[in-house]
Amino acid sequence: MSDRIFGLVGLLLAAGFALAALSIEESFLSDAVGPKAFPLILAAMLALASLAIILKPDPEPHWPDMGRLVEIGAAVVMMLLYAEFLPIAGFVVATAVAAAYLSWRLGSSLLGALATGVGTSVGIYVIFHLVLGLSLARGPWGF
Repeated sequence: MSDRIFGLVGLLLAAGFALAALSIEESFLSDAVGPKAFPLILAAMLALASLAIILKPDPEPHWPDMGRLVEIGAAVVMMLLYAEFLPIAGFVVATAVAAAYLSWRLGSSLLGALATGVGTSVGIYVIFHLVLGLSLARGPWGF
């Protein structure tokens, strides 16, 4: 039953996405395909995938126990806090804390999680900011 509900939500989302795509105003400088084509293709793919889920659902899933649901909720809270503190603490610090926490909750030791958080944060910073020149949130320390 939960797969069919998920498929129905997907169909509604695809319909809304298609309606939004159809409301895009075309400029006189648009190309032959136009700006509506790509969103409509995505909406059609979502609708087909949702229909497949509705027509051939999996057996009823086994839901995790309450402790596991609390851990999933804590991970969601961590991602919300990450988004909130990213402009305040900066990319490197906020990403290091979030990656370390999530790595720890996925089973790493505390020291391993800290190393993963710092390594992930610094690695992404080097690649995206220093190599590719993309702008990332700067913290109080300038990085």
